[in-house]
Amino acid sequence: MKRELGIARCGLACCLCSENDHCGGCNSGACPGVAFCENRRCSAEKEIAGCWACDSRDCRRGLLQKIKPRAFNEFVRRYGLKMLLDCLEENEKNGVVYHRAGIRGDYDEFDDTESLLAFIRTGKREGRTEL
Repeated sequence: MKRELGIARCGLACCLCSENDHCGGCNSGACPGVAFCENRRCSAEKEIAGCWACDSRDCRRGLLQKIKPRAFNEFVRRYGLKMLLDCLEENEKNGVVYHRAGIRGDYDEFDDTESLLAFIRTGKREGRTEL
């Protein structure tokens, strides 16, 4: 995990992205999506750190159409940015996969925000027994 890359303005984890070997993260201006990222543009115009700091909680612009960035933003609202980074780092150490080229990650397997929030906190899926 490259913790110094942090969380993108949309809520995705630059610190765990498979692109982070050649990308300086969302706020570096070197992100491959910098020219077209609606969430980056919007939060910069509003002069806020990211979508989690926005008053528009029901926004579905850009990447907020997907559950993972919406849940990551909600996690930051509830528990803070540091706790999100701490949980992601701990989960990675315990084998939780964010994503890799061609592989859906463990955080992508949810269709319910509250279940995903619980998974971020614990690294365990509710209702599943560990082998």
